[in-house]
Amino acid sequence: MKLTDVLPPENVVADAPGGSKKRVLENLSSFLSERMDTVTADELYQGLLSRERLGSTGIGEGVAIPHCRLGGCEKITAALIKLQEPVDFDSIDGEEVDLIFALIVPEEQNDQHLQILSAIAELLQDETVRNQLRQADSNDALYRIAVNET
Repeated sequence: MKLTDVLPPENVVADAPGGSKKRVLENLSSFLSERMDTVTADELYQGLLSRERLGSTGIGEGVAIPHCRLGGCEKITAALIKLQEPVDFDSIDGEEVDLIFALIVPEEQNDQHLQILSAIAELLQDETVRNQLRQADSNDALYRIAVNET
């Protein structure tokens, strides 16, 4: 499974409002629910919030990968958001987050969930890629960097 299989270009935003972790998750849930026919914004928000309660998905270096598995979700869906201003995401390194890579997965697709989560984490561990993502000035540029079409 490739990133392009789960991250359509319309799920990428290069200049999103931040505010707070809660606000980011709310906005992300609304954004994704508009693109997913089978789940509501509230279901997405509750799923992401439940996962955050287990431990922050802020993996460090200004990156967070909020994710959850949801019943009713028909296919793995990702979103990439670059925030206008970094927010406190309770990251493991204490650094504020400005790159959000969300992943919503059907409950029964555990193997695929772990596979794509690993690919996203590997991509975002690359300092050069993170810097390029932060410099992207459009949704298209952000998408092309993420899926390595530069």
